Amino acid sequence: MPLQDLFTEIGRLAGWLPDWLITAAAFVLAAALALLVHGAVVRLAHRLVPPRFVFLQTLLSSTRDLSRVALVLVAMATVLPVVPLGKEATNIVAHWLFVAFIGLVGWASITALMLATDVYLARSTINEQSNALARKHVTQVRVLRRVTVTLVIIITVAAALMTFNSVKQYGVSLIASAGAAGIVVGLAIRPLLTNLFAGIQLAVTQPIRIGDAVIVENEWGWVEEITSTYVVIKIWDWRRLVVPLSYFLERPFQNWTRQTTDLIGSVLIWVDYTVPVAPIRTRLEQIARESKLWDGQVVNLQVVDSNERAIQLRALASARTSSDAWDLRCEVREKLIVYLQQEYPEALPKQRAELVDLAQRRTARQAG
Repeated sequence: MPLQDLFTEIGRLAGWLPDWLITAAAFVLAAALALLVHGAVVRLAHRLVPPRFVFLQTLLSSTRDLSRVALVLVAMATVLPVVPLGKEATNIVAHWLFVAFIGLVGWASITALMLATDVYLARSTINEQSNALARKHVTQVRVLRRVTVTLVIIITVAAALMTFNSVKQYGVSLIASAGAAGIVVGLAIRPLLTNLFAGIQLAVTQPIRIGDAVIVENEWGWVEEITSTYVVIKIWDWRRLVVPLSYFLERPFQNWTRQTTDLIGSVLIWVDYTVPVAPIRTRLEQIARESKLWDGQVVNLQVVDSNERAIQLRALASARTSSDAWDLRCEVREKLIVYLQQEYPEALPKQRAELVDLAQRRTARQAG
């Protein structure tokens, strides 16, 4: 028996039931049948796919809700032509099913994008700060993913709204009065568009990347997260500095790991003029060789400044990462100070003063 005749017969036998109730029951039955079929198919798919195929297992788990909604929509669209509804009511239900289909397409696009990027990111590791290539790819993928997701959401919502006649009429009237309305809308969405395009520029040019050591607003830290609108800087004392994306395109900042993570740390020490520089240079080289933080490239001691009271020594030592450079600077500073205290305590900075006996000097001058 065709579905049309089946529903007609059911409606004749239950003549006291309104058409909308019969339609609702048909939709519920169709959705329930779709859910049963979906559950059986998913369970069967999980059994057929071996556990070693992690990606396929993840794909099935990630798209379970998506496929469930898609199957329910297909079942309801299949039942719609045969339910006892008037033309106007059928058009309304069909319209909302079409809106749901648009939302489903947007959902599927975002899910596919997230899965593809997650698979790509799984191949890259940024645990080591020296892995600059991995940090570059991770930054590009994360920023572009967030920008793309934002665009997909905007397009999906716009497409769904444009299916309504009232929105179409509003769009026509808005275009007709595009003078003032365009300025108002432009001012309203300017921050969103600014950060959106800033995110695209950051992903392409990459003045910063995930894991970069930077100095922003006189705060030193690492780039922890880059979203579609802001950047999170993890300060050295574990505070978080949240900065808009546009900041990194409009204002200067320091990036210590732009090309490479290798850094030269410097330590400045003021000492007396009587200090012998050569033994201190030898001690610095010994400290660097004994340290696990030194990368074996740069170590040097220079006299970089002087005044009427003391001279300034600058100790240089290189390290593989910004964290190692900071710790190496602290280690070198501490051990050099201990060395000066033990070997040349008289070379530490001091204030000189001369006591003069004016009466004795006057007597000597008179005797002379």
